[in-house]
Amino acid sequence: MNKELMEALDILEKEKEISKETLFEAIENSLITACKNHFGKADNVKVEIDRETCDFLCYAEKEVVEEVEDDVLQISLEDAQEISKKAKLGDMLHVEIKSKEFGRIATQNAKNVILQKIREEERSVIFNQYYEKEKDVVTGIVQRYIGRNISINLGKADAVLNESEQVRGENFRPTERIKVYILEVKNTPKGPRILVSRTHPELVKRLFESEVTEIKDGTVEIMSIAREAGSRTKLAVRSNNPNVDAVGACVGINGARVNSIVDELCGEKIDIVNWDENPGNLIQNALSPAKIVAVFADPDEKTAKVVVPDYQLSLAIGKEGQNARLAARLTGYKIDIKSETQAKDAPGFRYEDYVYDDDEYDEEAYEDEEYAQEGYEEEYEEEDYDSVDSEEAEYDEESYEEDPEQADPEA
Repeated sequence: MNKELMEALDILEKEKEISKETLFEAIENSLITACKNHFGKADNVKVEIDRETCDFLCYAEKEVVEEVEDDVLQISLEDAQEISKKAKLGDMLHVEIKSKEFGRIATQNAKNVILQKIREEERSVIFNQYYEKEKDVVTGIVQRYIGRNISINLGKADAVLNESEQVRGENFRPTERIKVYILEVKNTPKGPRILVSRTHPELVKRLFESEVTEIKDGTVEIMSIAREAGSRTKLAVRSNNPNVDAVGACVGINGARVNSIVDELCGEKIDIVNWDENPGNLIQNALSPAKIVAVFADPDEKTAKVVVPDYQLSLAIGKEGQNARLAARLTGYKIDIKSETQAKDAPGFRYEDYVYDDDEYDEEAYEDEEYAQEGYEEEYEEEDYDSVDSEEAEYDEESYEEDPEQADPEA
């Protein structure tokens, strides 16, 4: 029994995850290649390897003839009878080939065939392993900067974090562990090429799936997500169980769950709101923490008109329009935001559509009311904005408490 060969195959199978059958086939092909280099042809050469003992037999099928014209394909009757006394003219005889008789070049070629097969299989195994993780989050170790790109070790392969997929302001040190989202895995002659991202919205979604048990088991669903990497993310969630609060499950006790994700994203703010099938309610939730007086949404045109109290206009729009922009991306609606004063001055605005009671707003009475919006100066559309670099004012939906005094427009 060839113990050394068996041990070598076991190690290769364990470390590189290459099946023994593939390695046996590589050895068989290498011996056939060696025979071709030694004899000039190998059409009649066969190799058999015992999978249990690793003993191998290399032989050539030769025809028994009276006069030998090609000693690679034919054998004389006299020589054949020395191997087998039963041999006769026309028989096909198996003549053993001693691999020890191969020359140095033939042996070297056989070795190269085996190594090449091992490299190909190793690349194939790595490609398949990471191709299955495409569109998923993995943990990597920062290795070095290649120009403005970053090389990240994922274990058995290196990934590239391009400059366009980096969050502006994030700086990593070598050996630092970070989580990245696998964008694409390409199979190249030099091995798999893996592209990863830190800016993709799915990164936040996958982090919540790994952190929140309710999302993992399907009790809570992430319905929509809008992100400006490095600044703020808005997340719309809903619960499939009436006894489970979707927002509370994502936030966790004392914010433990969401805070761990915020730390992984280097302090990026995350707003979590309830999903609603009613577009008006969804838009109102998406513009949180701003208070909304009235919302009129047109599902056909995918547009929405929103009125907010005068003192809430800047909060609803957000710094450099970020809050309105993210709300538009989250809901898929073009959102037109106006203060109450601006709405009153707009043509066609009917003051009587808004009910007042002791100078306080009754918000429920205002929802879904239709009012004219011609002449509005500010519109926020999803595609009209790029990501902003400046740091956004912090609006924490969970900690926001409605102050009854703020309902008074005179306050």
